[in-house]
Amino acid sequence: MNEAIQTEHKTEERLNAFLEALKHGKNQHIWAMLADLHPAEIAHIIESLPSEERQFVWKMVNADDEGDILLHVNDEVRANLIKGMENEELVAVTDGMDMDDLADLLSDLPDIVIKEVLHSMDKQDRHRLESVLSYADDSAGGLMDTDTVTVRADVTLDVVLRYLRLRGDLPAFTDKMIVVNRFDMYLGTLPLTRILTSDPSLTVAEIMETGIEPIPANMPAHEVAHLFEKRDLISSPVISEDNRLIGRITIDDVVDVIRDEADHSIMSMAGMHEEDDMFAPVIHSAKSRAIWLGLNLLTALLAAWVIGLFQGTLEKVVALAILMPIAASMGGIAGTQTLTLVIRGLALGYIGKSNSRWLLYKEAAVGAINGMVWASVVAAFAVYWFKDIMIGVFIAAAMLINLIFAAIAGFSIPLVMKKAGIDPALAGSVVLTTFTDIIGYTAFLGLASIYFS
Repeated sequence: MNEAIQTEHKTEERLNAFLEALKHGKNQHIWAMLADLHPAEIAHIIESLPSEERQFVWKMVNADDEGDILLHVNDEVRANLIKGMENEELVAVTDGMDMDDLADLLSDLPDIVIKEVLHSMDKQDRHRLESVLSYADDSAGGLMDTDTVTVRADVTLDVVLRYLRLRGDLPAFTDKMIVVNRFDMYLGTLPLTRILTSDPSLTVAEIMETGIEPIPANMPAHEVAHLFEKRDLISSPVISEDNRLIGRITIDDVVDVIRDEADHSIMSMAGMHEEDDMFAPVIHSAKSRAIWLGLNLLTALLAAWVIGLFQGTLEKVVALAILMPIAASMGGIAGTQTLTLVIRGLALGYIGKSNSRWLLYKEAAVGAINGMVWASVVAAFAVYWFKDIMIGVFIAAAMLINLIFAAIAGFSIPLVMKKAGIDPALAGSVVLTTFTDIIGYTAFLGLASIYFS
């Protein structure tokens, strides 16, 4: 925890120093700072700058770092940076990129650049790139790198060691070699530690691991992330439907998936995209948020219409107008707690047919207990304030009803949305808030209307 705080503090200091250098036009100082930074740190600084300063800094970046920086910035920032680059510069940026990184970047490049990049490749590299592009971005095939180190099962470890010395550098995060037959069919893995600590006269078949299941190319990215977490993996082979080795996934790619999922969950709650540029122009940001505000306005108008149905009752008893937001608000908070819990459970794969009913009953019971406790508190407060026992009864009953229904709704909405193919994180909170507002107002004002009529 202390290391994380220190890293965050150091990053903030660097950003402040960089902004100070920009403010005073110290170009030589800026160049020196950029030379000392990792491409990921430069990407962070670029994302933290307004548009004009961003373009100024981008022109000062070392050409050798441009490709890595483009991969680290979010999609919207990347698209804006690419717009200001010449075609020849973009082609040079792709030179030497790993196939999985190139596949990520290629979709953002102009068509003429894509054609030139493909034309400059040899047949083998073009085939490897096509292999990655043939899979969805959010699948194991879309994440994988086709640069793998393979070995046959019938060779000795002495041969493997000589091969590794002859090869020289290994791909990043190589903790194991992948064992295949002459048709590239996956057989198992050979950890580097076993190569170094075993008798060189042994064959690969004698010491290789066969119990580790490879990752199917069509496995969703979030499932890949969970698999890496559960198995503490650094890398894992990826196979096609016919068990043929086509690539591998490494931990750095999985970290990106985890970060993107976290960003998606946070931003979706506000109807925004995780790739939105924080420093985008005002008009652009306003347009991107207008639709979500409009949707919320419709739900607010629906709640207002429900209140309007009880206008006569509200005119008779002013206390109802003062107290009615309490029932709706408490239901909204209780429902959001359940909603968040269920969305997390679905994302982690904890909730299924076998335990969903038990969890529903549990959340309804929690809502009922909290409803009774806080309904009693609010009822006592209402009676003391307005000197009317029936007002206390109405607000208590409405709160109890709303908290129970809020728990049920908070549980059911994500499941229904997931079944319908809708992201619960994106629209769940809006639907839930509308539901709890309507139930809260209807229960409170409805009971009062029946009594006063």
